[in-house]
Amino acid sequence: MGQDIVVNGLINGSIYALLAVGFSLIFGVARLVNIAHTALYMTAAYLIYIGLNHWGISSLLAVLSSILFTVALGLVCYQLFIKPIREHEAAVLIATIALAMIIQEIFLLGFGGHYLGVPPLATGYFMVGSIKVANQHLLALGVAVLALVATWLLLFKTRIGLAIRCTAQDREVANLMGINVNREIMVALGISVGMAAVAGAIVAPLSVIDPHMWLHPLIMMLAIVVLGGLGSIKGSFIASYILGFAEAVVVFVVPMGAFLKGSVALSIMILVLLIRPEGLFGVAFEEER
Repeated sequence: MGQDIVVNGLINGSIYALLAVGFSLIFGVARLVNIAHTALYMTAAYLIYIGLNHWGISSLLAVLSSILFTVALGLVCYQLFIKPIREHEAAVLIATIALAMIIQEIFLLGFGGHYLGVPPLATGYFMVGSIKVANQHLLALGVAVLALVATWLLLFKTRIGLAIRCTAQDREVANLMGINVNREIMVALGISVGMAAVAGAIVAPLSVIDPHMWLHPLIMMLAIVVLGGLGSIKGSFIASYILGFAEAVVVFVVPMGAFLKGSVALSIMILVLLIRPEGLFGVAFEEER
């Protein structure tokens, strides 16, 4: 049981980190509350299923093409539906909720409410001492960690990342310094959607795919973002693993825990906010800005 808690806690935390860090990134840069973020994560999972079962392409090509197509879809949706109303936060919130529902209904019409599956990309298992770990779990964890590290390097070790962080701190000053704010927002959105798509690609072989699979990650992502401090990338990263391990413990230890995992995550979020209303790293983020 301990082995299952550790493995699932790491995988859940990494998947939630991909979603929450991407959500925090685009919120920090464009003040965009993108409720459709996890719907795009679902899109990547469905596209892998389509590529493997309808087009007959290889697993690697299906994963890569699903990520690229999902990023392109996210950028197109932003240009068509979000950018014209970007300065109106309530309108953006409503528009992204509507976009998520549209994506859900498209997959519901195309595939019904059936639970679909994607075969594992890696078979067999790996022994860590006396612990047996499935190769698919190791692959999922490795890809998630690699994506998170690559995002960190891009944001903090490159000129593009510097421009994105400057835009997040103050868009007007960044514009006066010659930074193309609209371009940086598009780059940040591309990174954000790409992280969601990678999370969807990781989940596809580990779980079932259905038109409502975006709802639970949405609840967890919002709980993580609020818990870590709204807009704080570091806070989202740490809170992802806190709630990821909390979820794993509840599922494997508590009877009928699978039905309680969302409630436990929200309870932890509320408890922390009662003690620290700005979240774990809210104050630090505001000082940075």
